[in-house]
Amino acid sequence: MNAAVEPLLSADGGARTSGQRAALVVAPAWIGDTVLAQPLFVRLKERHPDLVIDALAPRWTAPVLERMPQIRRVIDNPFAHGQLDLGARRRLGRQLAAGNGGRGYDLAYVLPNSLKSALVPFFAGIPQRIGFTGESRLVLLNRRHTLDEQALPQMAERFAQLAEAPGAPLPRPLPLPRLESSPAQQVATLAASGLDRPQRLAVFCPGAEYGPAKRWPAAHFAQLAGELAARGYTVWLLGSAKDHATGEAVIAAAGETVRAAGADVLRNLCGLTSLTQAIDLIALADLVVCNDSGLMHVAAALGRPLVALYGSSSPGFTPPLSPRATVLSLGLECSPCFKRECPLGHLDCLNRLDVGRVLAACLAAADASPDAAVDSASVAAAMATPPGRPA
Repeated sequence: MNAAVEPLLSADGGARTSGQRAALVVAPAWIGDTVLAQPLFVRLKERHPDLVIDALAPRWTAPVLERMPQIRRVIDNPFAHGQLDLGARRRLGRQLAAGNGGRGYDLAYVLPNSLKSALVPFFAGIPQRIGFTGESRLVLLNRRHTLDEQALPQMAERFAQLAEAPGAPLPRPLPLPRLESSPAQQVATLAASGLDRPQRLAVFCPGAEYGPAKRWPAAHFAQLAGELAARGYTVWLLGSAKDHATGEAVIAAAGETVRAAGADVLRNLCGLTSLTQAIDLIALADLVVCNDSGLMHVAAALGRPLVALYGSSSPGFTPPLSPRATVLSLGLECSPCFKRECPLGHLDCLNRLDVGRVLAACLAAADASPDAAVDSASVAAAMATPPGRPA
């Protein structure tokens, strides 16, 4: 069942059966981090199948949580970054305490490390409030973990650790993130977007919300688009409205060579789709090429053949969790620097990542598992099925 986004829980909303426990997850504010939290949700449901999990999350990450079967409900977290607003947080906590048929929540998992993120579960009176000690949260959390960065080098591991007792080892391997996208959802998104699925589809995600030090150059993306177009691919650029200018730069750099292959061979869809629609379009792709971004983690969780490009960030900390992902990083002495802009002014970590190397990785990724490619027949069947009837 898909989660539903709600501004607040009503006092009689979300009732649960006698003896059934409910957990509230205070989710991360970034799309990629939200995907990396799913192994925690999977592990909780594996151990406690009757556990109900709701997520308190910003609206811009809600579409990702809605595609996780472990999440029952997404509750809007209305607080902007850095906004304290103790009164509003107290009111939200009290309303959450009155939810679930008046029984509130039994557990809270606080994934961000800020003090503010732990306030709502505290005000809600949730008996077990679980998280890393973080910003001096000794009172706000009562089941506190101490972070051992060497034992838990990856973000997904740190989130999953919260399912364990403090100090207990983390069982490995982790469950992999897996987002849902059905043929019917994909068909609906194509129709709403005025798109037809091409015979061979490559999706590029040329943006990165964090900053330009995580973006492979637009000229490189354009050259790669030309190479793939010559091999029969149509290329769609996906991202937020903030990435639209980057998409236009890719189009401009592609020049007449790519455009001569057809008006629709290279399309800039950045800012023209919702995140929900982007999930479905990525699910249709035969190949995805991404910077280290939220959509990279979405592509990994959809099981698409993926080439992930790393510059200023670390594939050791936030790798795409998919056996179909290929990570490319030059591993220069100056990287990862984790800066938004190159502090040295040259961005060699991405400028020197040449198109030929990326193209070779793309062709290998696309050819690696043909049995896992998009099932065009099921999409066609869904298109032929009248609305309201099962395919």
